[in-house]
Amino acid sequence: MHITILLLIFSYLIGSIPSGLIFSKILNKGDIRKSGSGNIGATNALRVGGKLLGSLTLMFDLLKGLIVVIVAKLLGIEFIGIYGFACILGHIFPIWLKFRGGKGGATVFGVVLGMHVIIGAVMMLLWIIVFRASKISSLASLSSITISIIALSFGEHYIDSIFLILSLLLIVYKHKDNIIRLYNGEESKISL
Repeated sequence: MHITILLLIFSYLIGSIPSGLIFSKILNKGDIRKSGSGNIGATNALRVGGKLLGSLTLMFDLLKGLIVVIVAKLLGIEFIGIYGFACILGHIFPIWLKFRGGKGGATVFGVVLGMHVIIGAVMMLLWIIVFRASKISSLASLSSITISIIALSFGEHYIDSIFLILSLLLIVYKHKDNIIRLYNGEESKISL
């Protein structure tokens, strides 16, 4: 099997690891899919299980995207955006959970950080600024991801740019309910 196919499968499977669910069970917090929003991502993990569960989920989900990009770079593979996209797809549609996963925010942070450290750092700073001002995780995620992916797309090969934009569109789609609640002024705030 060709290395690119193997790396695509690896990227998807790494993305599919349901860290929020795994850590919630390790920490005896139950099945986070049955509480809060029902999502396995970092925000629901924080709401349902507290700061430790939220932090572990955030770090591991970010690492999934970062690891995939680093492995692709170490192998000297071009067009790493496709592998980042495969990892994000795995996170959002994990084979282990009947294709019901997270929304991809932390994983895309890892992908962007791996592709361009400065843009990744700016992305995290934007998230912090928007979150501190609004206390709304979805608003912080959507705004920082959108700005960062658009900025990163201008400096990448058009094939990487296509997969970055597809990642952005997928994440916006997964946040459609959040966007409606934001528009209606009904999105939940988080207090830390």
